[in-house]
Amino acid sequence: MDTIATSGHFEEALERLHASGPEREGWLSNHAPMVVEALAAHGHAGAVHRWVDLYREKLEDFPDRVAPVTDDNWRAALGDPRRITDWTDHYSRVLAERPWRGVLAEWWPRLLPGMYGGATHTVIRVGHAVRALEAEENAPRLTELAHALGYWAARHQPVTGVVPLPGAPTATAALDAVPAIEAGHMGFRNRLSAVRRLPAWADDVTDADTARERLTELVRAATHRYATHGHGEPTMLVHAATAPNAVLRTLDSLPRDQWAPSLRAAWTASAAVTAMYAPVEPVAHDPAARLTPEEVMERALAHGDEHVIKLTDTALDVGDEVALAAARRAVEISPPLA
Repeated sequence: MDTIATSGHFEEALERLHASGPEREGWLSNHAPMVVEALAAHGHAGAVHRWVDLYREKLEDFPDRVAPVTDDNWRAALGDPRRITDWTDHYSRVLAERPWRGVLAEWWPRLLPGMYGGATHTVIRVGHAVRALEAEENAPRLTELAHALGYWAARHQPVTGVVPLPGAPTATAALDAVPAIEAGHMGFRNRLSAVRRLPAWADDVTDADTARERLTELVRAATHRYATHGHGEPTMLVHAATAPNAVLRTLDSLPRDQWAPSLRAAWTASAAVTAMYAPVEPVAHDPAARLTPEEVMERALAHGDEHVIKLTDTALDVGDEVALAAARRAVEISPPLA
């Protein structure tokens, strides 16, 4: 973490990227701010400009403003993607006036039910922004949090009507028990609406420390699962691990009474993505091709794909051999950044 706390390359990259909006082609996410944070956090701040140069053709301008978001009208603007710029303006104003942890604590419970919008990239971007701010507070990092929260508010999308199935004792067993949605649904939003049944897991947790333990367990289980199931959809299944890890990274910046609700939302996100994309049959991961964490991140950077880098970032947080195998698997089955 020392690199992200001291290198100006990261701030320079953020300043470049903040001229661009959080989406492209209508709803695809701009991953660049998340990737440059992950690279900087793992000692590759010197590579962020080169990576942004490769990615820049995927960047688009912000949409036009509609009307200011205020304390009186925010509920009507929540979940309206036309208001991305309005929401970004709102959080920029608020974060200029108040400490960022207080803003996060106020808005986290409002936004948490809709963390499934933007294919969960909304909460993932917030998780990266919070990790950067916990390392060091400065203007570009605060601006990044404003952009991340604005994206989340504009793409806020709850999951409703899910019938709980009998639970399982562990996160691994619960993910194994997730039923796949019926075939034929295309696109994240249509697939998400087809998620009707999910196993209950950790739904009785109320203690904050237990919530952290179970969330850590979920991130590990979802990351391990990618090593054997990532071929179901190499890009989308990344989010079964990176979305709950974004929540886990944010816990220490939140009031403790928000930790258990955060666990439940993270489980629903991970399980829903698993239902939408997981294959029926797993494949064995290769335990022989052992690399150090540094070598795994170097391979991810050389590959360049944004989801590969972000899964590798999460795999390094988990830190064990199966997690590193998941990152290597992502390199193998994902198309590289062109």
